[in-house]
Amino acid sequence: MMQLTLSGLVVGRGRRALTPPLDLRLSAGEALVVTGPNGAGKSTLLRTLAGLLAPLAGAIAIEGATAGDGEAARRPIEASHYLGHRNAMKPGRTAGAELAFWRAFLGRPAFSPDEALAAVGLEGAGALAVGALSAGQQRRAALARLLVSDRPLWLLDEPTTALDSASQARIATLCRERLASGGIVIAATHQPLDLGPARTLALEPPLPVEALVADAGGWDEIG
Repeated sequence: MMQLTLSGLVVGRGRRALTPPLDLRLSAGEALVVTGPNGAGKSTLLRTLAGLLAPLAGAIAIEGATAGDGEAARRPIEASHYLGHRNAMKPGRTAGAELAFWRAFLGRPAFSPDEALAAVGLEGAGALAVGALSAGQQRRAALARLLVSDRPLWLLDEPTTALDSASQARIATLCRERLASGGIVIAATHQPLDLGPARTLALEPPLPVEALVADAGGWDEIG
């Protein structure tokens, strides 16, 4: 069974800590909703879990998950989809071509591009340039990326940005289906997201600027 464990994890920007040490364990089928004001570290936490930023202290471990090459995942990035608040899709390429790229790049192919687009309500949009889509359609096309590769850990930063209520409900359903299949979903959001029973991590406003990490062994308070 997959487990994701945070042990004394501190995330931040530069050497400035945004969170206290976080100790948390999530198992297959569990969801975590991360809340807090702007600047509290929600996006930084997700980027750290995805391996895009190094933690200031502590450790992240994953067990029981499979990487894109079929081997056991040693790091969360090897078994995760990260969807940032930006869509990360080239406007001049078609939606289908973008999804085909990610399907090949991430490994463990699942839905075809057309199937993934249909699942987010964009039937027939595969031949359209990403830049020709509305903001909500572009967000849905980005969310379709979650479906083209079978990765069990979803890290979602404001997944419902620019979506109407019907599309928000559709995305929530996809997340619940991921959980039902043994995945883990971590979502940072300002808006309600119906994931069913979910744990909540409420991040507080950033720590004072003088709270700096001197090294992995502890804190250095500058007076």
